[in-house]
Amino acid sequence: MATLYWMQTGACGGETLAILGAQSPSFEMLVSDFGIELLWHPSLSHVSPRRHEEIRHEIVAGSIPLDILCVEGSIVTAPRGTGLYDSHHGRARMEIVRELAERAGVVVAMGTCAAFGGVPASGPNPSDSIGLQFLHDAPGGLFPPDWRSRRGLPVVNVSGCPTHPHTMTQTLAALAAGSPLELDAINRPKAFFNTLVHQGCTRNEYHEYDVEDGALGGRACMFFNLGCQGPMTQAVCNDDLWNGVGSKTRAGVPCFGCTAPNFPREGDLFATDKIGDVPHRLPAGVERARYMAYKNLARAAAPERVKNKTMDV
Repeated sequence: MATLYWMQTGACGGETLAILGAQSPSFEMLVSDFGIELLWHPSLSHVSPRRHEEIRHEIVAGSIPLDILCVEGSIVTAPRGTGLYDSHHGRARMEIVRELAERAGVVVAMGTCAAFGGVPASGPNPSDSIGLQFLHDAPGGLFPPDWRSRRGLPVVNVSGCPTHPHTMTQTLAALAAGSPLELDAINRPKAFFNTLVHQGCTRNEYHEYDVEDGALGGRACMFFNLGCQGPMTQAVCNDDLWNGVGSKTRAGVPCFGCTAPNFPREGDLFATDKIGDVPHRLPAGVERARYMAYKNLARAAAPERVKNKTMDV
């Protein structure tokens, strides 16, 4: 049995809402079939506030073992490093996270806010928000780069805004089972952050032939003009569809790159930053010098059904 304590800090409760839609496994299955004992969740637990305080104090005292600590939301450090803009019964939540993390077998940052700072840490950041071990893509979170949990792991960054439900539940199932968890360079589980949103996108053929939409609501690719970050963003959204049926790009909304450490990027999320006529950021593995030549040839070779945007997406 692996014990789990879930704490919400400064941001929304998007991961809590998202995880309720998980099916493989569901959150309920984590408790019934995967050996997780839920000590506390702010939205799902039914114990009294007094009992919750007792549970937390018993964890800190060492009388209740804590195997998995999940933190949802950015770490608010304002004003002046006290963290009191986000407090609980007069104590900064960042201090509560610190003391719980020292007892935890593993600490999991649920969502981009907890992992990298996310929306609250974007400019001008009046709350001085940070992630648990990163600020955007650089060390600078609540814990130093060399911090490790009792199991010898850094903070496991399960990023997204919100995070994909199955990325959360499957990561928790693996941790509860004690399975090895391979992490990438920014401590995300590689199993869920080694493919691009672009892979599996139903608009891929339009992208390859450089048939692009200039306004929302069309059928073609949204990378060149509408800010889609799918060719550069690592996530499972088009491989493991949300609720089994959809994703942003399938609904005609550009991928905003919400699993990336620098999300949200500055500027208009529905526009593509360009250098001249070429997007500032190019798909992973693409050389800028050859990009436009390839695209011009591809556009000329596009089948009529693609040029006319009659292909279903």
